[in-house]
Amino acid sequence: MDIPGLRDLQAERAAVIETMESLADDEFESGPTLCDGWAPRDVLAHLMGLDTQLFEYVKAKGNITAANQAIVDKARPQPRARIMNRAHHWAKRPAPLVAGTAFLFLGDIGVHHQDVLRGLGRTRDVPDAIRGAILREGVVLGAKTLMAHKVAPTDGGRAIGRGPVVRGTSEALGLWLAGRKGIEDELEFV
Repeated sequence: MDIPGLRDLQAERAAVIETMESLADDEFESGPTLCDGWAPRDVLAHLMGLDTQLFEYVKAKGNITAANQAIVDKARPQPRARIMNRAHHWAKRPAPLVAGTAFLFLGDIGVHHQDVLRGLGRTRDVPDAIRGAILREGVVLGAKTLMAHKVAPTDGGRAIGRGPVVRGTSEALGLWLAGRKGIEDELEFV
């Protein structure tokens, strides 16, 4: 049975691992990302936590920010080699819940991969499936913004929302809707 989005999810996880392995130790440990207060190691811990530490979300009683921070805080004392060893396993074998809903998790991993790359001033060609997933994630996270703006992807897809038009790539629009700072220069506000 082919699960929608699973191959794309595994490919994006492999791309995240490749990015993390390319970082110098200081970049991995304390480099800037678009996630306030998180270094690349923290972003990776969060991504893996969705598979391995669901109980943190239950303990947080709906406070996703608190659960995410608890996961990151638990991983901070771990050495890079241990985190990367776990990450290789995570990339290849998504937890059953994540694998079964891979399509829903594509946006989260796509956004966070860009958080790391953009924070460090790096770029990459974002695959079409991930660009679309980043926009979907932004729509979910930026529902209030969509009440005041209509986003129009310049790389395909239909405009959504209401209000003044904002044009840009699906990736840039998704990151902007998700609340990432510094993306506005890539957008056209009509």
